Amino acid sequence: MDAVDNNKCGMFFVHGYDGTGKTYLYKTMSDALRSKGDIVLNVALSGIAALLLEGRRITHSLFAIPINVVEDSMCHIAADSEVAYLIRKVNLIIWDEAPMINMHCYEAFDRTLRDICRTDPSVASNKVFGGKVILFGGDFRQILLVITNGGRQD
Repeated sequence: MDAVDNNKCGMFFVHGYDGTGKTYLYKTMSDALRSKGDIVLNVALSGIAALLLEGRRITHSLFAIPINVVEDSMCHIAADSEVAYLIRKVNLIIWDEAPMINMHCYEAFDRTLRDICRTDPSVASNKVFGGKVILFGGDFRQILLVITNGGRQD
């Protein structure tokens, strides 16, 4: 909340198992910030998780993240679109189920935010995620470890 209130950039992560109150935290933060006139975007990786969040938006849909993402991909958001305008104005992005997404999606999103926000003189284009405050949330237990040359039993 301090990062949003003081207009600082920041990337935060909330880790918690199912039923630990992450969604409650997201809703409480969203309501508190919106009551002060701030803009909050809530997104989730899957439609089921998005249904629990205010706004009910899926990450790939809102940010136009390519389905087949590669190392140098960018999101398909035009600089003069309504979504780009919203991204420039947003104070906090809450992203649920963050551990479930490919790292190239984050990189594409980062490049896109830097590109969109570079027109804002108060934000340097070298700031991560265009200088926006982002709260990632999820459960790391839901992802599998990568074991080199490991088999199915590993």
